[in-house]
Formats: sequence, structure tokens, C-alpha cells
Amino acid sequence: MHIAILTLNFHLEGCASLKEKRQRLSGLRDRFGRQPNVAVCESGEPDTMQNAQWSFVVVAGTRAIADKQVAEIETFVAESLDARISGRELEYL
Repeated sequence: MHIAILTLNFHLEGCASLKEKRQRLSGLRDRFGRQPNVAVCESGEPDTMQNAQWSFVVVAGTRAIADKQVAEIETFVAESLDARISGRELEYL
């Protein structure tokens, strides 16, 4: 079993409220929270309007499958969110 922990830091330019912040990042939980092998949560910066940190834990039978899932998360973030990635950390357990 392989476990990957992807932590992404975001900067949300021009975000004026916590409600707007949640709306701009809601696609993360909607998209990946339903997958049985992925856990997703807002892991930092909960009370700041223009910064956020989200963590994804991927559990897979092989490293290749875990890598594929991590790549899918990063592609979705790059193409679909109205936020800039300001930091990235990937750890395997």
C-alpha cells in the first residue's frame, strides 16, 4: 500500500470574503471528496481571505496509481480553480 500526501498552498488574488474563498475552492472537495481513495481537507489558513492550504491524502495499491491520482489533482487545480498555487509539498509514507 502506498500513501501520498499532497499539500497545496493557494493565493486568491482579490478575494474579499471568506464566503468567496470557499466558493472559489469548493471544486476541490466536490471533485475529490467523493473518491474512495482520496481524503481532502482545508488544512491551513482557515481565517484568511486571500490564502488557503489544502491537503490531499491518496491511498493506492501501487506507487504508479498514487502518482497518477496526484497528477490528476494538480491538473484539475491548474486548469479549473481561480487561485494561484503558491506552494506545493508531496510526501510518501
